Amino acid sequence: MKHFINERADIVREAIDTAVMLGEGKLARLDGFPAIKVVVRADWDRSRVAVISGGGAGHEPAHVGFVGDGMLTAAVSGEIFASPSVDAVLAAILAVTGAPGCLLVVKNYTGDRLNFGLAAEKARALGLDVEMVVVGDDIAIPEAPRPRGVAGTLFVHKVAGHLAREGAPLSEVKRAAERVAGAVCSLGVSFSSCTIPGQPAELRLGPDEVELGLGIHGEPGAEKIRYAPVRELAEILVSRLHERIGDAGSPVALLINDLGGVPPIEIAVATGSLLAAMRREVGLVFGPARLMTSLDMKGLSLSALALDPELELALLSPVGPAAWVPGRRIARVAPVPLPARLQPELPEPSVHVARRRVVEVVCQELVARESELNALDAKVGDGDTGTTFATAARAVLAELDRLPFADAGALCAAIAGGLSSVMGGSSGILLSIGVSTMGVAAKSSQDWPAALRAGVRRIQQVGGAAAGDRTMLDALLPAISALEAGEGLAAAAAAAQRGAEATRAMTRTHAGRASYVPESALRGVADPGAVAVAAIFGALAAASPA
Repeated sequence: MKHFINERADIVREAIDTAVMLGEGKLARLDGFPAIKVVVRADWDRSRVAVISGGGAGHEPAHVGFVGDGMLTAAVSGEIFASPSVDAVLAAILAVTGAPGCLLVVKNYTGDRLNFGLAAEKARALGLDVEMVVVGDDIAIPEAPRPRGVAGTLFVHKVAGHLAREGAPLSEVKRAAERVAGAVCSLGVSFSSCTIPGQPAELRLGPDEVELGLGIHGEPGAEKIRYAPVRELAEILVSRLHERIGDAGSPVALLINDLGGVPPIEIAVATGSLLAAMRREVGLVFGPARLMTSLDMKGLSLSALALDPELELALLSPVGPAAWVPGRRIARVAPVPLPARLQPELPEPSVHVARRRVVEVVCQELVARESELNALDAKVGDGDTGTTFATAARAVLAELDRLPFADAGALCAAIAGGLSSVMGGSSGILLSIGVSTMGVAAKSSQDWPAALRAGVRRIQQVGGAAAGDRTMLDALLPAISALEAGEGLAAAAAAAQRGAEATRAMTRTHAGRASYVPESALRGVADPGAVAVAAIFGALAAASPA
């Protein structure tokens, strides 16, 4: 496994140095670095209660990323997933604690409890007023005597930091932190464990398995469940949370946390599913964002906290750290109607059995080939050709009963309009142009090979591709030639197949995607667009009467 690192032993030190360098002068680290990895506020004057947290590295931006006005006064870091030493915690306490005292916010892991706890005792022996709150918000194992502290800890940081900034005494800051720690519930789900730099990846999940209730150190989850669409996983996650927080009561704040490896588009879809699954009113949403990660784990966690006016005020107050994401309220916004001139005039539906059958066969074949074409495209591009074609095909199939099959020109115009709306990428607009041109040609003649030729000619004019450029044209042009020669669909299908196979040897092209992909990636791989065309003609030949 490759990682963007220099030496494994220097990862945490270099990451902290970078955080301080980019802290705009508001952060500093204590001397004694790197044995003592403590980041403090550079502007701290000890006139208010200090709030300190920390733990092992690997959870970035927690904890160093939350040092700043309105949140943490200092963060103590250990090595990756390792608790910081007693001396490191004590150094942080001594560096920032004044007469108002200090609150330690500790996640419920044995190493953290012991090291922070002993440091607190030593600080008290030196005459400092130090209190500690332990957070165990993970509900993955209901009977666990010491539930783990996970992403819900960040709500404790935020509330404690707000009250400390407002000048509240240590007793009040601790009481509020304990109240949040006792009320917040969290649960995570993941498709993979994390990869610790310098160590081999652990592959403990099968292709159809998902881990529910795993911790933030890569430890195994409470159980393995079946992989399913995220709406189903969200229902499982939310139902477990509702068992703790109930279905009714005051609104809740949700923290949606990316554990490190979820692409933005996926976490957005997951967030929508989580919000849709909630049965209790959601007052505030924090995220989705990477807030308390587990290196590169592809997973997410959901934390819920019942709100009241005081907590809402504390959670919404602005803070200095850029890593914290402000809470947002869910907006219920109605779609804005499309401009009237963009809405096409709907043609009158009509019946033509043969034409409808052709459209059905083409669309069904593209849907059936989705995965195959995606896999082929992934070898030379972004892996979406199958989905692009299948999305357009499903849209056409959904409109079958509303299409004007009896009017060839209107039929092509209707399909072209649909393609331009639902089919993305260059292939979508090119096919829309080609089908539209076919419609114009078909109005004056029922010569479909000639109409196909007109459409392809227009595609070439607009797209700039020609035979040999490794595009769908390399299968389409020979198929049309066979049809124009009166050889029939079987011959056209064979010609298209030969054309698609020929693209495996085409590596030097002047148009299309292949013109900007290295030759080594193209060699021996058929063009997915040409394969799609060959599949269409093959399906039409198979469906036509002998």
